[in-house]
Amino acid sequence: MDYTLRRALFGVCMAACTAVFAAPADDLKEAQRLYAQGKVPGAMEKVDAYLKEMPKDTQGRFLKGLLLVEEKKNAEAIQVFTALTEEFPEIPEPYNNLAVLYAAQGNYDRARAVLELAIQTNPQYAMAHENLGDIYAQLASRSYDRALQLDKGNASAKAKSTKLKELTSTQRINP
Repeated sequence: MDYTLRRALFGVCMAACTAVFAAPADDLKEAQRLYAQGKVPGAMEKVDAYLKEMPKDTQGRFLKGLLLVEEKKNAEAIQVFTALTEEFPEIPEPYNNLAVLYAAQGNYDRARAVLELAIQTNPQYAMAHENLGDIYAQLASRSYDRALQLDKGNASAKAKSTKLKELTSTQRINP
């Protein structure tokens, strides 16, 4: 994940969560600072200490999910973001992060479903709309490839598949 994008996303998500929940304690602020600097182990230590005191805090749990992704512990991150969507269904960011994790696994149908929930939660959430478009492009590419497996001479499917592959070769789903 691009470090600048990650920092920008983190700032947006933390600002959204702050609007709904109380300001973070010193350990959480320190964890956020360390995360922004790319110091994941130190940030994880601080966020874990914070969550011992404040286990239900949304900001701390969201940060924990981001840190788990950085540590390549995607199954644990999925658990964190899923719990957040269940407990706080009005916050769209955890849905978006789940979609990114599902897409990374190649599970585009599941990614699509959670992005639709994010958009239902906040129809103005531009990143979720963009990511949903990316998911549809991936699903379309798979369908064109399948059409070509069934009919290798299908010029229309071949042209569409080629164009989508060009488009999606530089495409990234945004957390």
